[in-house]
Amino acid sequence: MSRQLPDTKGYFGQFGGMFVPETLVAALQALAAEYARARTDARFRDALRYYLTEYAGRPTPLYRADNLAKELGIRRVYLKREDLLHTGAHKINNCLGQILLAKRMHKTRVIAETGAGQHGVATATVAALFGMRCVVFMGAEDIERQKLNVFRMKLLGAQVVPVTSGSRTLKDAINEAMRDWVTNVATTFYIFGTVAGPHPYPLIVRDFQAVIGQESRRQLLRREKRLPDYLVACVGGGSNAMGMFYPFFRDRSVRFIGVEAGGEGLASGRHAATLCRGRMGVLHGAKSFVLEDAFGQIKATHSISAGLDYPGVGPEHAYYQLSRRAQYVSVTDKQALEAVQMLSRTEGIIPALESAHALAYLKKMPARKKKDALMVVCVSGRGDKDMPTVMKAMHYEQD
Repeated sequence: MSRQLPDTKGYFGQFGGMFVPETLVAALQALAAEYARARTDARFRDALRYYLTEYAGRPTPLYRADNLAKELGIRRVYLKREDLLHTGAHKINNCLGQILLAKRMHKTRVIAETGAGQHGVATATVAALFGMRCVVFMGAEDIERQKLNVFRMKLLGAQVVPVTSGSRTLKDAINEAMRDWVTNVATTFYIFGTVAGPHPYPLIVRDFQAVIGQESRRQLLRREKRLPDYLVACVGGGSNAMGMFYPFFRDRSVRFIGVEAGGEGLASGRHAATLCRGRMGVLHGAKSFVLEDAFGQIKATHSISAGLDYPGVGPEHAYYQLSRRAQYVSVTDKQALEAVQMLSRTEGIIPALESAHALAYLKKMPARKKKDALMVVCVSGRGDKDMPTVMKAMHYEQD
C-alpha cells in the first residue's frame, strides 16, 4: 500500500469515495482543495502545533504499565495516554485541525455528530475557543447514557440536538448532521469525528490523528531503542486506531490489532463488530464494510460503549483488513467492563469503555506470552463519562 492513499478520488483500493447528495459535492471538493493547501502551509502547521501543545497538552506520555504487565503475564506493555489531553480524549487533535480549516474557509458555524460525547465536547470546546456557533447532533439513547458530556457541551455554549429516529445512536446523529449541512452549506463547516464519511474526511481525520503514532514512535525509540511488536487500539469508526497505526505502516514488523465492540457476543447478533461480521456497502458517503441485513438495510448495533456503537468503519481500516496489514478482533461488553476494573486497580488509571476494549484484548492475545513481545495500547479516553454506565452494569449501589 502506498503512503499516497487515498487516491485523488478518495479511494483506499476499492474503499472510500464520495457518495453524497449533489448539494454536498461542491462543498467536499472545496474542503479537499483547502486542505491540500493547508497541509503545505507552514503557518497552518505552526498554528496547529501551537494549539496541540499549549492548549491540548501534547505530547501525551507513553507510560510503561508494569503493574498491568505483571497482572497479564506480559513482559512489557506501554499505554499511549490520550486520556490526559484537554477534554479527556484523542478527539481534540482532529477538532483543532478542523476548526483551523473552518477559519481558513471563513465559516461562522460548526456542526458535529457525537456518540460517546467526546467528539461533541471537543467540537464545542474549539468552537468556544474560536468564537463560532456550534450545534451537536446526538442520539437520544446516547444522550441518556452520556448525561455528563451533554452538560459539558451545553456549558461550553453548544446546542445539543437530540436525534430520535432509527436506533437513536451515532449512525442517526450522523444522518441528521448531514441533513443540516445540506441546508446550511454556505455558512457551516461539518467537523466530522472519525476516519469514516465521504472523501476527504477519512484523509483529513487520519492526518490530524497521526500525531498519536508519530509521538509513540519517537518516545518508544528513545525508551526502548526499537519499535513495538504490536499496536492495539479500539475501533468504532476508527480514528484513534488509524492515528496510531498509520505512521507505522511501512514498518512491516509492527503488527496492528484493531478491537471492535463484540457487545453480547458475535453469535448473539447484538454487537458492533463491523470488520468481523460486516460486508461491503455504502454508509455515510463512503464505501466500506457495514453491518446490514439481507435486504441491504443497516442493522441496529449494540455496545456498552456509545463511541463504538456504530454499524460502519473507516474505509482505510477496510483496506487494511483486506490487505492483511491489520487484524481485527472483538471484545464483549463483559470483557470491557473487566478491563476497566483491571486497569483501575493495577495502575490507578480509569479508562473509557472504548479504550477498555483494546485493553481487554491483551488477555486474549496469543502473543502475550512471547518472551520479548513489546506492546503499545492506545488509551483513547478517560472513563469519567462512563461511570454511570459502569455503575449500572456492576449493580453498584451507594452506601
